[in-house]
Amino acid sequence: MKVMVRAVQLMLLSTPFLAAMEPISMGIAVGVATALTGLFTTFPRLYCKFQECCEDEWVKLNLTGLKMDLDNKLFGQHIAKQVVVKAVNGFFTNPNPKKPLALSLHGWTGTGKNLISKIIAENIYTNGLQSAYVHQFISTLHFPHPEYLSQYKEQLQKWIRGNVSMCDRSMFIFDEMDKMQAGLIDAIKPYLEYYDNIDGVVYRKAIFIFLSNAGGEKITEIALDFWHRGSNREEMQLKDLDSKLSIGVFNNKNSGFWHTSLIDRNVIDYFVPFLPLEYKHVKLCVKEELVARGYEADEEIITSVADEMTYFPENEKLYSDKGCKTVATKVDFYL
Repeated sequence: MKVMVRAVQLMLLSTPFLAAMEPISMGIAVGVATALTGLFTTFPRLYCKFQECCEDEWVKLNLTGLKMDLDNKLFGQHIAKQVVVKAVNGFFTNPNPKKPLALSLHGWTGTGKNLISKIIAENIYTNGLQSAYVHQFISTLHFPHPEYLSQYKEQLQKWIRGNVSMCDRSMFIFDEMDKMQAGLIDAIKPYLEYYDNIDGVVYRKAIFIFLSNAGGEKITEIALDFWHRGSNREEMQLKDLDSKLSIGVFNNKNSGFWHTSLIDRNVIDYFVPFLPLEYKHVKLCVKEELVARGYEADEEIITSVADEMTYFPENEKLYSDKGCKTVATKVDFYL
């Protein structure tokens, strides 16, 4: 609240602002700034009725909404659903977590990693991904030049420290981890550790989500083995993939986590596998896309779009090679 009050004061009492005003107007501006300062200090919740604040009105877990959105929008990912609900709910119901929540989501493109991040944000922050407390980083966009590694590390640390200082419930999403240069992500390790505070800043209520295609091959290998053995896909559990996934990512030079201290020091709470999507899951994605646009679930369109997708491995033709990533574009063709 002090930050908001100070911002109002600076805006109204800034030199360019005052320079353009006559003495009488200047006196009014000073009076307004003083009045607003007193108002926000005395009634901070009044401000938060109209402007996003790091308070329960704007930042609070909607567990019912989270479960509902995962059931209605995310398909073929029973493990991811279970892990995310338990992890996020447990984290928010703990009034004094020992460390920030760190989730690392792995799987091929189009399997739902970005979608689940969006769903989590929308059921914690009133403004969803547009919240001032949700921060997204895309490796190829924000960290494109290997020669600036040192600068990127420093900037990343300052950004996280500054934003958690503003809101302890901040969320940081790192996309395209498999394209991030090795060593960069180690810069944030101190903020994921079991510290009460670092230089007076408490990070224990923040959330860090990492998205990566790395590990997709190992996940597919395990899923395909289940299928060949005649086992039901839904019988797969986190324990069937967790250790193999974390080891594979740790030893993968193109994962963004290659020999990283985040894994070595066990500060990633969950490695969440996203299974490759089958034909039936693609059809569900098409149906959801149609309904979301206000159309009826036309079975002919659903089947046509699903049939247009390409599937692998070459012999089994079991999994969509792009998941549901291109579904929206293909639906456009039929509408």
